[in-house]
Amino acid sequence: MKKKFCVIGLGNFGFHVVSTLYEQGHEVTAIDTDKEKVQSVKDICSYAILGDAASKEFLSAQGVNEMDAVVVSTGERTHLSTLITLYLKELKVRRILVKAIGEDHGRILEKVGASDVIYPEKDMAIRIAHSLSTPNILEFIPLAEEYSISESAPPKHFIGKTLIDLDLRRKFKITVIAIKDVLSDQFIPAPPPTHMIKDSDVLIVIGKTEDVGKALNK
Repeated sequence: MKKKFCVIGLGNFGFHVVSTLYEQGHEVTAIDTDKEKVQSVKDICSYAILGDAASKEFLSAQGVNEMDAVVVSTGERTHLSTLITLYLKELKVRRILVKAIGEDHGRILEKVGASDVIYPEKDMAIRIAHSLSTPNILEFIPLAEEYSISESAPPKHFIGKTLIDLDLRRKFKITVIAIKDVLSDQFIPAPPPTHMIKDSDVLIVIGKTEDVGKALNK
């Protein structure tokens, strides 16, 4: 379903958010105070706007309250992202995602109304560390403290065994919540315990991050 998004701040992070959302068929409004950056996205977004988002009147005029979500990425200018977040909250934007430059900045953003605080460097570092320590893991999504969802290629000793045989819930306290077959592009949510693991399967598992690592490295 086509959605409406706004991205404020068109550095590398904002640029890629704009291009990806637009490629996925959504309506995307891109905003920055830098004319060159606005020009760089004019062909990969619905609306490229030169303007100061640190103005509540300007934001209101762009119809941000009608957006499904607004992404704020103003780089090192923490005061700007904080002020913009506050204005977006006051304008009753449904979801506000803001790039933080540190933990303290993130806490301030949460206080003034950010729905989601993004730590790109920290998140990427964690993903890289997990991919190095557990090579089978293709994608890693942290949840609450200690828990995560991981997308993983099955270890060799999983191949040819059913979920009943593996008994992952009892042995490791993790659950396979879905399976994707990369050859047939079949997606199986809540796979039956009789499903036999193939080398073309990708397992989506949830559990404590430590337990997931133990199961997939065994």
